[in-house]
Amino acid sequence: MDTISQPAPSQSASPETAKRHLYLIDGSAYIFRAYHRLPPLTNPAGVPVGAVYGYTTMLWKLAEDLHKADGPTHLAVILDKGSITFRNALYDQYKANRPPPPEDLVPQFPLIRDATRAFSLACIEEEGLEADDLIASYSLAAAERGWNVTVVSSDKDLMQLVGRPYPGGGYIDMLDTMKNQRIDLPEVMEKFGVEPERVGDVLALMGDAVDNVPGIRGIGPKTATKLIQEHGTLEGALAAAPAMKAGKLRDSLIEQADMARLSRQLVQLKEDCPLPLPLDSFELTAIPPDPLAAFLAEHGFTSLLRKLGTAPVEAPAASGAPAAPGGAAETRQNLPEWPAIDTGGYRCLQTLEDIAAWAARAQAARVVAVDTETSALDAMQADLVGVSLALGPGDACYIPLGHRGSDMFAEAPVQAPREAALALLKPLLESDAVLKIGQNIKYDLNVLARYGITVGPIDDTMVMSFCLDAGRSEAGVGGHGMDELAERLLGHTTIAFKDVCGTGKKAISFAEVPLADATRYAAEDAEVTWRLHRLLSPRLAEEGGTRIYERVDRPLVPVVAGMERAGIRVDRERLAALSSQFAETIARLETVIHEKAGQPFTIGSPKQLGEILFDKLGYKGGKKGKTGQYSTDQSVLEGLAAQGAEVATLVLEWRQLSKLKSTYTDALQAAINPATGRVHTSYSLVGAQTGRLSSNDPNLQNIPIRTEIGRQIREAFVAEPGNVLLAADYSQIELRLAAHMADVPALKEAFAAGEDIHARTARELFGTVDRDTRGRAKTINFAILYGISRWGLAGRLGVTAEEAQAMIDRYFERFPGIQRYIHETLESVRAHGYSETLFGRKTWFPRINSKNQAERQGSERAAINAPIQGTSADIIKRAMARMGPALAEAGLGHVRMLLQVHDELVFELPEADIASARPVIEAVMAQAAEPAVKLTVPLGVEIGTGSSWGAAH
Repeated sequence: MDTISQPAPSQSASPETAKRHLYLIDGSAYIFRAYHRLPPLTNPAGVPVGAVYGYTTMLWKLAEDLHKADGPTHLAVILDKGSITFRNALYDQYKANRPPPPEDLVPQFPLIRDATRAFSLACIEEEGLEADDLIASYSLAAAERGWNVTVVSSDKDLMQLVGRPYPGGGYIDMLDTMKNQRIDLPEVMEKFGVEPERVGDVLALMGDAVDNVPGIRGIGPKTATKLIQEHGTLEGALAAAPAMKAGKLRDSLIEQADMARLSRQLVQLKEDCPLPLPLDSFELTAIPPDPLAAFLAEHGFTSLLRKLGTAPVEAPAASGAPAAPGGAAETRQNLPEWPAIDTGGYRCLQTLEDIAAWAARAQAARVVAVDTETSALDAMQADLVGVSLALGPGDACYIPLGHRGSDMFAEAPVQAPREAALALLKPLLESDAVLKIGQNIKYDLNVLARYGITVGPIDDTMVMSFCLDAGRSEAGVGGHGMDELAERLLGHTTIAFKDVCGTGKKAISFAEVPLADATRYAAEDAEVTWRLHRLLSPRLAEEGGTRIYERVDRPLVPVVAGMERAGIRVDRERLAALSSQFAETIARLETVIHEKAGQPFTIGSPKQLGEILFDKLGYKGGKKGKTGQYSTDQSVLEGLAAQGAEVATLVLEWRQLSKLKSTYTDALQAAINPATGRVHTSYSLVGAQTGRLSSNDPNLQNIPIRTEIGRQIREAFVAEPGNVLLAADYSQIELRLAAHMADVPALKEAFAAGEDIHARTARELFGTVDRDTRGRAKTINFAILYGISRWGLAGRLGVTAEEAQAMIDRYFERFPGIQRYIHETLESVRAHGYSETLFGRKTWFPRINSKNQAERQGSERAAINAPIQGTSADIIKRAMARMGPALAEAGLGHVRMLLQVHDELVFELPEADIASARPVIEAVMAQAAEPAVKLTVPLGVEIGTGSSWGAAH
């Protein structure tokens, strides 16, 4: 691994002092960031190591980053020894509201110390002292000797040290690795409005809810800063209080002066702690690889061993759960003997001759990784700036096609004409004999389609990762992004987009990036994609992912890309009218709410709303969170509305209208593509853990289904003149799948006979069918499949928990197969770590065996539903992939599939073709599971047509 080099002498320091630069790492902050960054992992001995792995990778990355920048000459990691310090003697409530560390983190603390020492780095901790105090003491000792000091932390308390003049000529700053930002005097002034030596005074006035530093009630950051700016110090502000204008601030300063002084003691850093180890012992030398290799091998961190270059073949991998091998942090196979990624060795192809030669090589290779660089994120409007290709390790290139100078006077760099270059690439990208690999290749398909290139056949490394590891990473979609996959699977940190394009006001378009930088960035993406494909492909076969990838997800990628390009027309005038109508209703609701409340207030402010509901109007059930304000989320308001709280009912309506106005009637107008006149949503194939597609930019899947307002919004989605929209919806597909998967004869008989399933359930549970019992049966049918608790069901039905439990018991008595399905599903997930759909899609639940009750129960609820919802998602995906060929075979290739919304597909077609298209669409959807899965219940499909989406329902 890289050693950490000495920094270059600074201009302000003498050569002697510039040679000494101490970095002090706030290790405690690293630990918790690492814990929350990764899902639970266990080492070969079954000990939790998720935080250890994350901490180790973060420490390694810091070392590499510092090596590239101004590396330290001395470095130490400072940790908290325990939770009780001298501050608890001053104030017994200090940090009292902090929860104990998670149970699975506690055994990792000593291993994190071992990790630090495995790097041969000093690891300092002292009983009765906080890490901040040791950092302060070491910082001052070093600065007084003329050393420069960088504290690696974002802790606001430590900002008291920054930028202060020290007798020995040393200087202290901070490094926030989360934001990759230096914190110096200007940053402290911007945050607090005062110099670092006065930060403690501001903190003493405002208090700190996290550490339970009381401060003065009612004084926030702005007021605290203003008081210190005006009066210089805390004591100055307290002394000036009696002469202040009468009011709450004056009274608070006088009455709570002692609490402010106590708070000042609590936030004051102890700067004279005895130093456990001398500063000189922190000197950095080359890190001996053997102790680090031994540590990594012991805990199964095989990808880090490979990064170190000493990976033993027999090194066991960390596990994702006690009984579920295969954690998010590690692969299950060794990396091939590839050279390290060298971004300086890529070629930039600026002539047609070079592009033709590369295309010929790619044709011969039969497999090529492809990536596009564009001017924007929207594939339907972005200009193509360049294309990168990779054929193997170190064998990658970048083809600039749309670069320009950095301003209007600068000349564009030399590059091949775009049209001629794409003509050379088109045969390669369309060749059936060459596999094109991409990471989220759907984006590239859409970009290149606008230039007349239909890319295929394809593989997608993002989708491969999802088919293997859905749910393993708690980072959600990001868990399958290139940067995280490269870090996790290849042990490589990719060049960040911001590193080449910048951020904020100084950001530039990729078209303005110099070709050398663009080549390194773009070709690296292609090479990383190639390497990921070589790792993930064999895992599909080894871990049972081939079936779901090949039969469901891979065929869907070009289909979804085509839907995105098709888009859907929206009626701008209707949307504008709805926006105006909603605005009037919102304004009227605000007036009524203020009247009912007896005063005007900001309805969108949870704090003000909570005070109105619970303090002024006196409704019961108000609960304050850690911030001291009442919760006013939807469940709270719905509970109050059920009690007859009219204000809560009105606020719920106000919130819904406000959200619909901003999210749909306003946003959809802005989303209309000026070139097509249509709205083009973007679908994610990895956005939902169970395999469902998710929609964004704009999200078209959250429009209310059964409300009048939702219908009005759907009315704005319209067909082109002469066409109609056709909506085809699976009827109660999840209940049908539950009947099949749980083998419930009564439910299967009802579906086979075309009965009303909710009426049948009502009859089984309550002995009679009316509007009330059917409604309750419907709630119970769906709630049971989502693993609802008796308290959750009681809340939905407005009954006691005992009554709800009785209904659940009666449901299981009448439908024992459902109870058996739930039990067997949970037992399987606990044993293997994942659930599985009928088509083999795995969804991982790394916290299913957690000792934390809330985490465990949340995983259990999700695990019960995942096989059913995931199978439903698989079926509609199979229908989507088969739809185009079936319509084309029927002579209806012009019928376009536009939208997928959960269990529904929306098409656009000429009105004259309804009779021909309807049976084709219905048959494809009804038979989508076959022949892979033969269901024992029919899949019902409901179809409607109309001039708008709303009319088609």
